[in-house]
Amino acid sequence: MEVDYSVPKKLRSRKIQIRNIPPHLQWEVLDGLLAQYGTVENVEQVNTDTETAVVNVTYATKEEAKVAIEKLSGHQFENYSFKISYIPDEEVSSPQPLQRSRRGGHSSREQGPSPGGSSQPKQLDFPLRMLVPTQFVGAIIGKEGLTIKNLTKQTQSKVDIHRKENAGAAEKPITIHATPEGCSEACRMILDIMQKEADETKSAEEIPLKILAHNSLVGRLIGKEGRNLKKIEQDTGTKITISPLQDLTIYNPERTITVKGNIDACSNAEVEIMKKLREAYENDIVAVSQQANLIPGLNLSALGIFSTGLSMLPSAAGAHGAAATAPYHTFASPPAYLSGLYGASPAGAFPHQHSLPEQEIVNLFIPTQAVGAIIGKKGQHIKQLARFAGASIKIAPAEGPDASERMVIITGPPEAQFKAQGRIFGKLKEENFFNPKEEVKLEAHIKVPSSAAGRVIGKGGKTVNELQNLTSAEVIVPRDQTPDENEEVIVKIIGHFFASQTAQRKIREIVQHVKQQEQKHAQGAPSSHRSK
Repeated sequence: MEVDYSVPKKLRSRKIQIRNIPPHLQWEVLDGLLAQYGTVENVEQVNTDTETAVVNVTYATKEEAKVAIEKLSGHQFENYSFKISYIPDEEVSSPQPLQRSRRGGHSSREQGPSPGGSSQPKQLDFPLRMLVPTQFVGAIIGKEGLTIKNLTKQTQSKVDIHRKENAGAAEKPITIHATPEGCSEACRMILDIMQKEADETKSAEEIPLKILAHNSLVGRLIGKEGRNLKKIEQDTGTKITISPLQDLTIYNPERTITVKGNIDACSNAEVEIMKKLREAYENDIVAVSQQANLIPGLNLSALGIFSTGLSMLPSAAGAHGAAATAPYHTFASPPAYLSGLYGASPAGAFPHQHSLPEQEIVNLFIPTQAVGAIIGKKGQHIKQLARFAGASIKIAPAEGPDASERMVIITGPPEAQFKAQGRIFGKLKEENFFNPKEEVKLEAHIKVPSSAAGRVIGKGGKTVNELQNLTSAEVIVPRDQTPDENEEVIVKIIGHFFASQTAQRKIREIVQHVKQQEQKHAQGAPSSHRSK
């Protein structure tokens, strides 16, 4: 195929931009297409006003990017024809890129006025995202915007009404930036406005409350066996349903939480739902922050993770600048250590080390039926994963014909473990090997010197109990283990990704401390003897 690259050869880079992507295209389909032409290090969805999606793709090499441009230019998907061009290294990225939002949102928004006429409120909290019927948007705004002005003034909130989003859609999203109390008050007022309009036009008997929540937070809202959701229903007298995972697309990282009941009941449910979502978000922020301190030499602000996989965190609602006006699912300007989690890991990202980082071995256990997804067609996925993470990844043979789990052996330094394990967790979630209502929890085994096992347990189990409380992972040091030929024993760690990573790092710290003490003791004994 003859391709006009429209960019001088010296400006060609590893980065390409793909435009005119169908908004309903599933990420795994796009991932599979991109992976055919090389190792994809990073994908950013660009925030545009177009109805189709635009993504910036970074390949491992310029040659791979060149092949992708040749093969994908003019690629037909349904009635859409891809338009592709290079992104020169010198070129500044397009405005408001979505930082590694693998299911980033598309927002063409119309902003409501800020309280007191200022450009933005002094403080923004975790935003409330609502979905409202399009026919009620005019009533919410009011004549000459008077209704929305009154609402923002009374609730001290900033309200973004995304009128241009998904043209022709039956429902439109609204983002409310305020304190938790302000969000709840604004929500109540919007429900009142819609119900009054419905009564006057006789268009509906009862308007349900629809809350949009990022997919990464929904599992914890639901709770184990649905207990959290059931309790909210019982306490508020409402009926709550959540949209299925299958509804998630390239433009839609959010699930719709539909609450049915009278206005009082729905308002009470909103308070409890948002409380759970905020708690989940804050816990994720803390968990990610811990990684920056627990992995020596790991630069999280430059660490790429997941071309598919781990649910992305929403940006901090209290961020300044662009983040202050963007709905949280666009991930504009999250905290520094978060933004890097979803970006590429360029050469030189990690600090120079005078010695090679210590190789670690982790055995991760995955469902047997998931092995094919991890390996990929002709082994392409596992090869790409190994290259991305900088780790050796092998899958051990099944222990028997009825084995429910297979062991994945991951060998590499801490940052390689973080990336490799993270993508495996994410892949299992995306491929629906776990129930949509539960988080992905896997068992990991690491070996520690038998001399350090006691320190991991601690006196009366104190250390291992503290580990479990700190990390939320289950940590098991089986007693009466016979050390292997290297005088090592197994420590089992069971938990979701960040919990498992934090526990692994803490245990490695304990082992390193024991080794240092043993070395000092070994060096000190001869010296003491010679001085006599």
